Amino acid sequence: MAAGRLSFSNITALAPMVRVGTLPMRLLALDYGADVVYCEELIDIKMAQCHRVVNEVLETVDFVAPDERVMFRTCEREKYRVIFQMGTADPDRALTVARLVEKDVAAIDVNMGCPKEYSTKGGMGAALLSDPDKIEAILKKLVTGVSIPVTCKIRILPSLEETLALVRRIEKTGVAAVAVHGRLKDERPRHPLHCDYIQAVARAVSIPVIANGGSLDLVKTNADIEEFRRATGASSVMLARAAMWNASVFSDQGPFPLERVMEDYLKYAIRYTNHAFNTKYCLCQMLRDKVESPLGKQVQAAQTNAELSEAYGLQEFYRRTQEQLQARRDALQSGNGLFPSFDGVICVCGFRREYPPHITPKMFLLEWSRKEKLEQPQYEMVQRSQDRAFQSTVTLAEKRYRSTLWEKSKKFAEQAAAVVCLRVLGVPEGRIGEEDSGLVCKRKREGKMNGAAEEEARTKRHAVDLRQETDNSEAAAVANGERHGADAPPEQP
Repeated sequence: MAAGRLSFSNITALAPMVRVGTLPMRLLALDYGADVVYCEELIDIKMAQCHRVVNEVLETVDFVAPDERVMFRTCEREKYRVIFQMGTADPDRALTVARLVEKDVAAIDVNMGCPKEYSTKGGMGAALLSDPDKIEAILKKLVTGVSIPVTCKIRILPSLEETLALVRRIEKTGVAAVAVHGRLKDERPRHPLHCDYIQAVARAVSIPVIANGGSLDLVKTNADIEEFRRATGASSVMLARAAMWNASVFSDQGPFPLERVMEDYLKYAIRYTNHAFNTKYCLCQMLRDKVESPLGKQVQAAQTNAELSEAYGLQEFYRRTQEQLQARRDALQSGNGLFPSFDGVICVCGFRREYPPHITPKMFLLEWSRKEKLEQPQYEMVQRSQDRAFQSTVTLAEKRYRSTLWEKSKKFAEQAAAVVCLRVLGVPEGRIGEEDSGLVCKRKREGKMNGAAEEEARTKRHAVDLRQETDNSEAAAVANGERHGADAPPEQP
């Protein structure tokens, strides 16, 4: 699809799906023939706090929350085909978010059909169906406030008359299309789809209507998509679960073997450093009744994308990808290419290096500051509530430096901040194999080396403690009924 204003006529689309519609799945759907892809519903309050960051390592645009979580990640490949769906109940906040992302997406969609509590409890999703005045206010604000198309996705109302009255009112706001899930807000996939309602809506308005909800009974193969389109009289079709189970449903050459589809998905997840728990969740959805197979059990046991790559025999792909990403980081670093900058704090997407246990980056930074007759570096620490991880910011010569990575201990967080500062300043940081810079005097080096064995033992004990702490945290999360990581956003490299 060429650059330009997106058309909603005669298209097939990947539907917005929470925990599924992240970048790897969207790119997979495009590969297999989807014309348009929707991101998962993203809540306006969270998105309004994000900063837009060009990620030069991944070649993506990231929208990063104050706690450094990537809430939305996109790339040039999907720029003219991705639709940003938001959950909102506030016209002004909706416009703030739309303006934040409008240069990086093809259209804005408002979720007015999600019946789940996490959406409706804030007056969003299907809760909006009972407040047409608010629907009108939100859509008008967006249509007049951004330069790209605006759409919405609804469910049908209890009567056909109410449904038609609502969609006619929606059409008058100037939206480019409306997607209709042919079920009531209290109905679930096991309930029959009301194709007659979608058909009536398609006849009642002049804008394109996108039919949704046919994955279980009506759309199992690519050929079924056209049948569903005709049965509903809609301009276009949107697929959710059928695409989640096997994205090759979009291909007129498919379906392809599930193993191939899962491998293609996992390659994108590795390439774009998708969060491992999110990757695992999507793979388990594809496995369906095979989730208890030997492969399924290996997937469920995996904790990292590296372990997932082993399950699918993609270790070499994973290794090459990590090398390529590392090479980009090194190239950017050598060219003084700093990574994201927030509020005057220089941030570098750090990565763990090999350091001797007896000489630390903090020691090098302290000695360098003394040599330059600067005040001693000052470290500030914050702790993230959701996982108790730490992030440190070091201040030196009235400039602040921090790593965008969060660490399991205060010690490692401070060392990471020191590494960032040293690299930006171009000062040796004490890595193994570095030439002696003379910053740390011989007496200190020898004194530290005499205690190296003891320090190494302490480090090993600390690592064991960290693993135990992680295991206990995960057990507590499961015991408390939390969705441990399933809906976590992508990681920063």
